[in-house]
Amino acid sequence: MGDIENWVPKTKLGRMVKEGIIKNIDEILDNGLKIKESEIVDYLIPNLETDLVLIGQSKGKFGGGKRRAFKQTQKKTGEGSKIKFTCLAVVGNKDGYVGIGLGESGETVPAKAKAIRNAKINLIKIKRGCGSWECACGDPHSIPFKIEGKMGSSKIIIKPAPKGLGLCIADECKKILKIAGIKDVWSETFGQTSTRINLAFACFNALKQLTKTKVNENFLKISGIKEGSLSD
Repeated sequence: MGDIENWVPKTKLGRMVKEGIIKNIDEILDNGLKIKESEIVDYLIPNLETDLVLIGQSKGKFGGGKRRAFKQTQKKTGEGSKIKFTCLAVVGNKDGYVGIGLGESGETVPAKAKAIRNAKINLIKIKRGCGSWECACGDPHSIPFKIEGKMGSSKIIIKPAPKGLGLCIADECKKILKIAGIKDVWSETFGQTSTRINLAFACFNALKQLTKTKVNENFLKISGIKEGSLSD
């Protein structure tokens, strides 16, 4: 685990994890406990993967600059221009656990570190399944039912899709679903979808509905619903 062995917890929850009282991330997520230290997630899910959502764009002719991970903004002050970099990170284990977080700083490296830390703190567990009437295979390759999410003026609807279709969704959201372990979906977007940060958070808010929505036992068996897994 590297430096995580030298971690000194600052919260009660962190101490319970380090002392072995809490041994599984589900004990935290299922009870709605607030994670305030990213090391808690590192300790309980050591195989977590990290990626960056491309929310920025470099300068290019006629606005055609290459997309990049950092969004750069400037603020005019009496002392001159202050540059700020914004970064959006996504973390997950490709098996039902996912989180996203935003980080801001005057330099790129601290902004990335903050984004990853916030993504771990915002980790959630989701349900996967096969809710597509075109497929009905019972494997957890898609989502069990239609979900909706909104952030600002951006709205997204994600629907179950048959196996093999792939992720028919915006690139910003594709990384979030992929690292969560979802392989096939249809989608629709509304509003200011060019605001990539809002669109990414709208997608994440939609995924939260997978956990909040209750399903009956019959549908549970038919759709092959599976929750987050910590298998190696």
